This record gives sequence, C-alpha cells and structure tokens, in this order.
Amino acid sequence: MAFRWGIAGYGWVARDHMAPGLDQAGHALAVVADPDPAARAAAEKHGARTVASLAELIRQAPDALYVATPNHLHLTPVAEAAAAGLPVLCEKPMAASLADAEAMVAVTAGQTLFATAFNQRHHPAHRAIAELLRDGAIGTITAIRIHYACWLGPTWQAAPDCSNDNWRADPTAAGGGAVMDLALHGLDLAEMLVSEPLEALSIMLQRKVHDYAVDDGGMLTGRFSGGALLQSHVAYNCPEVLPRRRLEILGTEGMIVATDTMGQTAGGRVALTCGMSASATRIAFDTELSPFAAQARAFAAAVRGEEHDFSAARDLRLMTLFTNAYADAQTCR
Repeated sequence: MAFRWGIAGYGWVARDHMAPGLDQAGHALAVVADPDPAARAAAEKHGARTVASLAELIRQAPDALYVATPNHLHLTPVAEAAAAGLPVLCEKPMAASLADAEAMVAVTAGQTLFATAFNQRHHPAHRAIAELLRDGAIGTITAIRIHYACWLGPTWQAAPDCSNDNWRADPTAAGGGAVMDLALHGLDLAEMLVSEPLEALSIMLQRKVHDYAVDDGGMLTGRFSGGALLQSHVAYNCPEVLPRRRLEILGTEGMIVATDTMGQTAGGRVALTCGMSASATRIAFDTELSPFAAQARAFAAAVRGEEHDFSAARDLRLMTLFTNAYADAQTCR
C-alpha cells in the first residue's frame, strides 16, 4: 500500500512541489487541511480529500503529516500531530521564532518522528556531491560558496486560482525576509556536505529594492568546526532570468560546482575541476527525481524504522545559531 500523507496548509509550495513530489515518489496525498476554500479546491483537483481543520485531518490517520502553513503557524499543527503520534515533516524554517522551534522539539521528543523539510540535502545532485567529498575527490575542503536568489516583489501571488498575500514579506508571519526564507536551506546543505556543524555565523542584511518591512537580501559568512569557511548570498531582488542558483565547494585538490541544483526542481549540472590539470568532469546524477520526491521517500523510510539522517536536535541547533546571528544583524542594520 502506498505511503499516505496529510498536508496542513496547501499553499504554492505544497501544491506545486510537494504534491507532485509525492506522486513521483509513489506515495499518496490522502488528505489536506486548509481553512481557505480555494486551497481546498486546488487539493481536490489533485485527488486529495480535503478538510477545514487539522483535527479532521488527524482523524483520517495518514502515515505522516507535512506542515506547510505560514511560519508563525507551525507550532500548533506540530503539537497536535505529536499528541496523536503522527510523524511530522515541517517546512523550513522550523518556525518564525526560536521559542516556537524549541517548543516544537520539546512536544515531539519521545512522541513521534519530527524533522525540518530541508529538501536540499536530499537533491540527487547534492547526494552525489556528498559522496564525492567523502571519497576525498577535492582533498581537504576549505570553503563553500552559495548564491541562492530569486525575485519576490511586494505584490507577488502564487497563482490566480489560489491567491497569496505574500506573507513571506510579513515580519510577523515569516519571522524575517529573504534571509529567513532562503538561507537556512544552504546552511543545512553545507553542514551535510562538510560533515561538520557551523560554529560561527554572521549576517549582513539588505533592504535595497523592495518596499516591504523585511530584508530583501543578505550575505552570510560562517566557519565550520574544522575550520572551513562559508559564504552565502541570498536575495528576493534578483531577476529570475539571471544566473542565481550556484553552489561551489573548494578544496586543496579541486573544486565542485553545481549550477541550478539549489531550489525546488529536479536537474541542474555538476562538474568537478581537478586542482592540478584544471580538467573538468561532468558528474552524473538522477536529473529527473525532484528534491521533494527524494525527501518524501527518505522520510517514509524513516517512519518505517529504516536508517536515516533526520535530526530534530541538529535542526534546532542550526536554528539557534541562525536566530542569534539574524538578531544581531537586525540590531546592527
């Protein structure tokens, strides 16, 4: 029988990426809870049963819950699912505030499997890169550089049939702006690739283009426990047609560059350049499997008791490091 998912909050990420990802994974979207009739209509078009409340969703007894509500509304569905023993995969960031993130880890501890939906660590390209790094393909890793940007204007809407009030630009609902929304994906991915935690992080915020109450860009720098360095530029003010998704891992014996792998879609390109000859080799990976499908399969396997690398404690540690650096950046702006 197919693994059955429930979804709380059927916005554009759930609708356009998670639901198709479940299809590709061979899973079933069993039930969707959303108070918005337009969102429920969109879920019904996908073949899901829809309900207005999470309590009704839980009564349908799906195998796992994917929480995709606005950031400030993560805690309640996570807590209610945990009380019912329902495994939870919650969209990043964990919450709009560190207090909520801490509460989520506390209420799920010992009750159910809980993880943040850092889908970038499941992208086939990034898994292939991680294997190369473990094999020493570029020697000692010295630095990771990330450029992950998009255009998200003040009047952005997800789709005409399921309107979006752009809560990502609302400091209360989102907890921040471009940096809160985009940077954590790269930070988690970088920790996976280096196989070390970040021990220091600094953020510089930008409000340069869009007239809303949160940052529309940011530059992050960090240092891993073993001494490798991190640089990450994220933004809502980068035109979509420009090159805006790039991951570089530099080592003492070479460099790996991934283009158009970071993000919500499958595909992209990965190349390894030798540090002696400068010759470049194209790295093969599954270009058809979306990071959402790969993540869903991994979480289902974890629910079934198989070995996995989800960790609520790791997610909370990263959220704590990030929140403190983000608060410092807002104070210094």
